[in-house]
Amino acid sequence: MRLIFAGTPEPAVPALRALIEHEGHEVVAVLTRPDARVGRGRSLKPSPVKAVALEHGIEVIDPVSLSDADARARLAELAPDCIPVVAYGNLVPKDLLDVPAHGWVNLHFSLLPAWRGAAPVQAAIAAGDEITGASTFLIEEGLDTGPVFGTVTEAIKPTDTADDLLGRLAQSGAALLAATMDGLEAGRLRPEAQSADGVSHAPKIVSDDARVDWSMPGHLIDRRIRAHTPAPGAWTMLGDDRLKLGPITPVAGDDDALDQAPLEPGRIRVEKKRVLVGAGGGTAVALGDVQPPGKRMMNAVDWARGARPDDGKLV
Repeated sequence: MRLIFAGTPEPAVPALRALIEHEGHEVVAVLTRPDARVGRGRSLKPSPVKAVALEHGIEVIDPVSLSDADARARLAELAPDCIPVVAYGNLVPKDLLDVPAHGWVNLHFSLLPAWRGAAPVQAAIAAGDEITGASTFLIEEGLDTGPVFGTVTEAIKPTDTADDLLGRLAQSGAALLAATMDGLEAGRLRPEAQSADGVSHAPKIVSDDARVDWSMPGHLIDRRIRAHTPAPGAWTMLGDDRLKLGPITPVAGDDDALDQAPLEPGRIRVEKKRVLVGAGGGTAVALGDVQPPGKRMMNAVDWARGARPDDGKLV
């Protein structure tokens, strides 16, 4: 099939590469977001998907939005059979949904109808789900509501960060998307409507969502920090300092340190080999890595040696 691949960030790259390497399909163009300014120098940098397209000599279409007349005309001129989509990042107007014969087929990193929205991987980790996966579905006007072509499942490991889990889903999802294209071309694949049960939503994450609430039990803090690692990055305040936190370790309920002197939520206790912080319900966590303002990420014990935060309180 003639394909236009729509995608932008790094997790979309495995799917693009899989389709480029597939002998049965031709990626005639890539639709992606415009170059973005990054780093201290604010220099323009192409999206990861655009970089791969340029590497393979594939045409790039990168409008600010799909209301752009030139981009709309070019999509129609290319006459794709299908437009597979992975984290493109722009809304598709209703009239453009009819351009490809087989529609726009999205690879979404959840088992729909669970976790519709922008941050399904983060939501699954934060909720404590044990199983998640990826789905391919036909895009329609609703948000991730279209009928589903296929799914793959993935176990969520107890120490998974969003980056860990998304990396695995990007690989298994790439194979699913390629198989979906095969099924559509062969005429053997028909999408099935999503169930009305089990619908949940995963809205776009902002920085405030990643602030640690120390009144939560330790196991919930653990999930939320992992869900926001590496981006936008979990954080907390110590006085006027904003500290970025890496994944932590919940302290076991029978830990001697808690039996001898319980910690109120947010209270810090520095030990020889770990830094404890009190959490809700009489629980506690051991900090992993800490990044103070203007410094690199470092082991919590090393940070505490210089910062001397013993008996301070995180909020």
